[in-house]
Amino acid sequence: MNKKFNWLTVAAAAVSLAVAGNAFATNGYFTHGTGTKNKSMAGSGIALPEDAIDVANNPAVTPFVGDQLIVGAALFSPIRKYETSASMANGGCFPGMGCAFTIGPNSLKSKSNTFVIPHIAKSWQLDNGAAWALAFYGRGGMNTNWQGGTATFDPDGPMGPAPIMTQPGTYGDGLFGGSGKAGVNLSQAFLDITWAKQVNENFSFGVSAVLVAQMFEAKGIRTFSAYTETFAASGGMTMPENLSNNSTDWSYGYGLKVGIHAPINDMFSFGVMYQTKISMTEFDDYSDLFADGGDFDIPADLKLGLTVHTSESLAFNFDIEHIQYSDIDAVANPISNIFACPTAGAGGNDLSSCLGGTNGAGFGWDDMTVYKIGMRWTNNEDWTWRLGYSYGEQPIPSSEMTFNILAPATIEHHFTAGFTLERTKGRQFNVALMYAPDSEVVGPQNFDPSQSVSFEMYQWELEASYSWRF
Repeated sequence: MNKKFNWLTVAAAAVSLAVAGNAFATNGYFTHGTGTKNKSMAGSGIALPEDAIDVANNPAVTPFVGDQLIVGAALFSPIRKYETSASMANGGCFPGMGCAFTIGPNSLKSKSNTFVIPHIAKSWQLDNGAAWALAFYGRGGMNTNWQGGTATFDPDGPMGPAPIMTQPGTYGDGLFGGSGKAGVNLSQAFLDITWAKQVNENFSFGVSAVLVAQMFEAKGIRTFSAYTETFAASGGMTMPENLSNNSTDWSYGYGLKVGIHAPINDMFSFGVMYQTKISMTEFDDYSDLFADGGDFDIPADLKLGLTVHTSESLAFNFDIEHIQYSDIDAVANPISNIFACPTAGAGGNDLSSCLGGTNGAGFGWDDMTVYKIGMRWTNNEDWTWRLGYSYGEQPIPSSEMTFNILAPATIEHHFTAGFTLERTKGRQFNVALMYAPDSEVVGPQNFDPSQSVSFEMYQWELEASYSWRF
C-alpha cells in the first residue's frame, strides 16, 4: 500500500458517520472498549498495546504500536423497552398530595435499533523513542425512540376548569400538538491528538489533547414546561422555548488525557490512563432542559490495567475503569430537585432547582466502576484469538425512574470474543463480537408513586477492522 494513503479522507468520513450515528453506549454512555481488539477482550488491555487505536485507551502505548493505519466500524444493536403499571391516582389530584402525572400504563419497545459506529487511527514513530498519533472514534449514548403510549394528568390542577386529560406519548406531549413520539439522542465524535515518549524498555508516558463534538436532540417532553426555570421565573407567563422538539443542537469541547505504560519485565505490564472532565459548550437549544442552562460536560475517566504474559502465546488482562458521572450535574442531579421548583406544586421556592437551573433536576446517575478481564492467545502463525468479560453496576438508582425512561442505561455484564487473521505480514483483519444480556431496573414513578416503572435493555455488537503497518 502507498504510504501516502489518503487516510485523512477516510478520517473525515469516519467523523461524519460518528456524529451522524445515534447509538447507545454500554457502560452508562461510555463504550465497553475502543478498537476491535480491545473490545474483543471486553475493554481490557490498556497495558497490552497492539494497534494505533489503542492510544485512545492509553496514550503512553504510542511508541509500542509502530507505524500503522487502522480503519474499522461496528454494527451495534441495543434493544430497549419499558413498562408502567396501573395507577391508583390515574392523573388525579388529592388534598395535601398535589396532582399525579401518570404514564400509561404503557408497554413500549424503542425503535431505531441498529447503528454504525466507526473508528480510524494513524501512528508515527519518531526519533529517540518518541511517537505521535491521531485517533478518531465515535460514541453515542442516551438514545431512545418511543412511539405511542399515553400519559394522564390534570393540566391546570384541582382548582382549574380543565378536566383530567389523557394525551398520546410517553409524557403526554400530545397536549402540545405532539405526535406521540418521545426520546433523546446523544452522539459524540472524538479526536485524540497524542504525543508519547519511551524513556526506556520498561517505561513510557503519553499525553493527548482530546477534542470533542457532540450532538443532542430531545422530543416529546414539552409536558414538563411548567417545571422549567423560564416558566417559574416569569410567574407562569412565559413558556420555555429550549426544552424539547428543537431538532439537533451541537456542542464542542476539549480535555486532556495522560497515561503511563510500564512493561516491567517479560511477564508483567502495567498501564494507567486518566482523562479529565471534558468541558463542552452549552446546548443552547436545550437550555431549559439540562442543568445550568444546557451544560453537558463529559465526565472524567480513570483506567488501570495489568497484563500477565504467561507464555509467548498467551496473555491475560485485568483492568478497572472508573467513570465519574456524579461530577456532571445534568446527569447526576436527582429528579427530586424538581419538587423544590416554585411551580411544581410541592411548596418549593428555589428557582435554581427548576429544569435548566443551576441545580436543575437530572437523571440521578451514580459513578460507575467496571471490572474487566481478557485473554489473548496466538498459535504464532496466522490466527490470534481473544475472549473477555466485564462487570459494572449500572448507574441508575431505583429512585430515578421517570426521566431515565429516556436513558435506560441498565447494562452490567459484557461477554466478548474475537480474532485476528494475518495472512500477509503487516496486514491484519480483526473481528470482535459483544453480547450484553438483559438487565432490568424497577422503581416507583416519581410523579405518581402509586405506579411502578421498569425498563430493561440487552445489546449485541459486531465490529471489524483492517490495519496496515508500514
